[in-house]
Amino acid sequence: MTIEFKVNHPVTADQFIGLLESSTLGERRPMQDRACLEGMVANSNLIVSAWDGSLLVGIARSVTDFHYACYLSDLAVHEDYQRSGIGKRLQLLTQSQLGPHCKVILLAAPAASTYYGRLGYAHNERCWLLEPGVTIGN
Repeated sequence: MTIEFKVNHPVTADQFIGLLESSTLGERRPMQDRACLEGMVANSNLIVSAWDGSLLVGIARSVTDFHYACYLSDLAVHEDYQRSGIGKRLQLLTQSQLGPHCKVILLAAPAASTYYGRLGYAHNERCWLLEPGVTIGN
């Protein structure tokens, strides 16, 4: 198995959806809303992807200013390719695209909460979420 890693290589919505469906990340994404999924890919400004030939097998999808903060929105690896180092390599390549003072920020899936600590991430209890439909101040 030869996996090729690419930075900002075009990823179609169908490829992204297929990867989400073949990983556990699809359980926590709006799979019924194609327009949302298309927008997620189109409006990311840093995408590191892993390919087995023409098959997208991993993605690290981020929104960043490249200098201070990088929000790693999605880290997904196809179930058949997990535990082979692809996720770690996607994160290292993401980090390599960022300036020396840029922090990587992410929200871990419940099953992955211990994974990130082993890689060197620090747990932060100060994260807050404003869910859709909630108006600030109410």
